[in-house]
Amino acid sequence: MNLKMPEYASGTCNIGPGEIRRRQVVALIGAIATAMTLIGFITTNAPRGARLSIFLPLLVTSIGWVQARRKFCLAFGFMGTFNFGKLGQLARVTDPASRAADRSTAIKILMIGVGLALAGTLVVFLLPL
Repeated sequence: MNLKMPEYASGTCNIGPGEIRRRQVVALIGAIATAMTLIGFITTNAPRGARLSIFLPLLVTSIGWVQARRKFCLAFGFMGTFNFGKLGQLARVTDPASRAADRSTAIKILMIGVGLALAGTLVVFLLPL
């Protein structure tokens, strides 16, 4: 079976397998931090207001997960770059229309990540711990 490697597609795909794996690892680290934070809240009877701090690890998790699923790095989208080679080997997007499409997708990913993190934070805030 011959699997085709992904290619740059403005506003759609700006990272290859190595970068995708990196985003998956970030999402996993964020999920572990989220779980540890939640366990800390439960074991210490943390005040309800302290639960809002779970937003940051939830944000890391959600943005990493969305980037991996969409094969699109929001930071690369804002910078006008992409990478399908070795990690750290960035190429520039030269076409202005492609850069604009990438920025638009980056903003969408950021908004989705923030929305997911806010929803998770609300759930944790309202839980009867």
